[in-house]
Amino acid sequence: MSSTLPAERPPLTRPKAPARSPMAAPRSFLWTRRVFLTLLTGFVLLPVYVMVSSSLKPLQDVSGEFRWLPSGLTIRPYIDIWSTVPLADYFVNSLIVAGAATVCSVVIAVFAAYAVSRYDFRGKRVFSVTVLSTQMFPGILFLLPLFLIYVNIGNATGIALFGSRGGLILTYLTFSLPFSIWMLIGYFDSVPRDLDEAAMVDGCGPLRALISVVVPAAVPGIVAVAVYAFMTAWGEVLFASVMTNETTRTLAVGLQGYSTQNDVYWNQIMAASLVVSVPVVAGFLLLQRYLVAGLTAGAVK
Repeated sequence: MSSTLPAERPPLTRPKAPARSPMAAPRSFLWTRRVFLTLLTGFVLLPVYVMVSSSLKPLQDVSGEFRWLPSGLTIRPYIDIWSTVPLADYFVNSLIVAGAATVCSVVIAVFAAYAVSRYDFRGKRVFSVTVLSTQMFPGILFLLPLFLIYVNIGNATGIALFGSRGGLILTYLTFSLPFSIWMLIGYFDSVPRDLDEAAMVDGCGPLRALISVVVPAAVPGIVAVAVYAFMTAWGEVLFASVMTNETTRTLAVGLQGYSTQNDVYWNQIMAASLVVSVPVVAGFLLLQRYLVAGLTAGAVK
């Protein structure tokens, strides 16, 4: 009988780990980045947690010793915020003022920025420098001059700008419009002029070329300007506290109504702050991709 020897098995070898790229970050950097981002996320989310938890507590729990975990939850503050102060009226005022200021800023900035970007005229450089220089002054410097101008216009013509929504809209245009113009100038410069010329060859005039060709190509920049103008008008406090009255008060000022001489309704302040921030956060999330594209446009040419 012939005997066969079993075939020898090859020695077991561990698979080699993939070679690290020379440009790959070291492990210490990766762990440091994870720890740093975790701490940063906790630091950012901590105030939000305090706001949410405080808005769900009874007033006696918020006014007493702070607890990380509420002993009882209630939605009563979200119901009482509408009766303690006329929050709905303030909400309407803020929507009207912020919406009108945003529309006016975008429309005026589009035409002004297009003229500066596409045409050469006398005083173009002076206009551009003047628009940019207005951003170097703090807004409080314009408070007293605007107040005197509105009062004198009201005394001379009977047009009530002081204490009205229209006056507040004009006030917001004084510091949102210059930035909007300057930002759109850089964005229109990044749009090829060949588009304008091709539209004009097809028979379009300058206005139609702007509306039909340039504006669709500049949607990210226009959206970024609109978001900036809306957020600036929505959360502004200084001018709104001086230029408004009981009927035209906005949300940023109306939140002070939860603080009385006898008590401060902290749970309602937190609840109202969360309700007020919903439109801005929702709009930012919906327009985020346009906003990022608009802010980074023209950075590399």
